[in-house]
Amino acid sequence: MTSILEQEIKEQPEVIRRLIEYSADQAKAIMDALRGKFNYILIAARGSSDNAARYAQYLFQIINEVPVALATPSVFSLYHKAPKLEGALVIGISQSGQSPDIVSVLEEARRQGRPSIAITNDPSSPLAQAAQFTLDLQAGQEKAVAATKTYTASLLAIALLSNALAEDKAAFGEIQHLPAQIEQAIEQSMQQISRMERYCYMQHGAVIGRGFNYSTAFEVALKIKELTGITTVPYSSADFLHGPVASLTRGYPVFGIAPSGIMAEDMSAIIDKANAMQAELVVISDLEELLAQAQLPLPIPPGVPEWLSPLVAVIPGQILAWQIALSRGLDPDKPKGLSKITETL
Repeated sequence: MTSILEQEIKEQPEVIRRLIEYSADQAKAIMDALRGKFNYILIAARGSSDNAARYAQYLFQIINEVPVALATPSVFSLYHKAPKLEGALVIGISQSGQSPDIVSVLEEARRQGRPSIAITNDPSSPLAQAAQFTLDLQAGQEKAVAATKTYTASLLAIALLSNALAEDKAAFGEIQHLPAQIEQAIEQSMQQISRMERYCYMQHGAVIGRGFNYSTAFEVALKIKELTGITTVPYSSADFLHGPVASLTRGYPVFGIAPSGIMAEDMSAIIDKANAMQAELVVISDLEELLAQAQLPLPIPPGVPEWLSPLVAVIPGQILAWQIALSRGLDPDKPKGLSKITETL
């Protein structure tokens, strides 16, 4: 029987295609209205949305040269000590738009007269109501507890806003290739399903990425934890060398997110080190020399620019987490102890 999670993983190419078609102009209108009205971006998010915010940190700073900070929502919602937001564009990211702590950040932005954007799958949600502008993810109802299509849609919404701010038509052309690239990534990962069962026995592991795919490391680690209960810890490849590298032992599971780009050489060094220590390697990459070192190579399509690679590189991680859950006899649609909408104060 096909799970809801499987259906939603496979819906992602169409969700991304629809978002490009219907929201690119909306993103342009938003950024045109805000151009010149902010000096930095403050983002409030939780869970998978917080991982999308990590992507935004790299994207806006590298592509648009705009500083980005992540909000600490409890400062607003529980301590009631909101910082001064002068010069800020405040962005709230939440698939449901329901969490009071995230909403409180955008409400404070409004109180201080600062512009704000809600990125949400529910344009009637409290988050959308608190924001000056809303970018609808248009992902359709997501029924599985673990976010998949709303996560990649959130990444794309961020990419559309960044591209609109940059006014880069060539880069928008790269965005338009994403639906086909995501579809290919799904097909390639599904071909590896029979090799994923071996990881049902692992008890822990490290997920490593850097740069744009630092966010992917966090999201893949979260998916494995959510769906399987296995503790996987995300690291940047740089941070991993500052102590955690001591955990590398024979058979220790290491998941490397290593697509082409500036960080490929850095990730290659980590993969070489893990291989030398006889760690158990899972590698997500389009580079044959890195895939060849893995016990489980998870290829992604070539030609995806690094700035968009998190939308594609996360796909094998979603499928791997889903398959480990099935191998452990768990229901991937209803992970233990979790609910679809989490409202934190």
